[in-house]
Amino acid sequence: MINYRTGGEAAACPRIQTCVDGAAPVASAKPQTPLAMKNLLFLCSQNKLRSPTAEAIFADHAGIEVDSAGLNNDAEVPLSDEQIEWADVIIVMEKAHRNRLNRKFKHALAGKRIAVLNIPDDYDYMDEELIRILKQRCQPYLP
Repeated sequence: MINYRTGGEAAACPRIQTCVDGAAPVASAKPQTPLAMKNLLFLCSQNKLRSPTAEAIFADHAGIEVDSAGLNNDAEVPLSDEQIEWADVIIVMEKAHRNRLNRKFKHALAGKRIAVLNIPDDYDYMDEELIRILKQRCQPYLP
């Protein structure tokens, strides 16, 4: 897991940008240079299956840093304001996660890009089908 507390400053743009599976990504509020690392934060409910799988499979991907958390209060790693500040792109597994994220952390989401992958809670940790889907649906957010 990376140390998100030492990451860059939060974007100043007051908009919340959202991409839904299949939609073209919206330009980032923070300009990215070719050498800049992109910080991706993966979220699900409990941080036990889907988001830790995403973190594991993209951990060594060039040009990005990754982290994961859960939106439930009793998640393995509950989401924090510091993680949101660190993230360039927040990737949630379901629309319900985006809604919960907006309700619980609206104060911290200004200028944050949120992507919804539409992956149901039907997979075990590191399930081969889950890995295939994550690699396919995360492609637009990778350098």
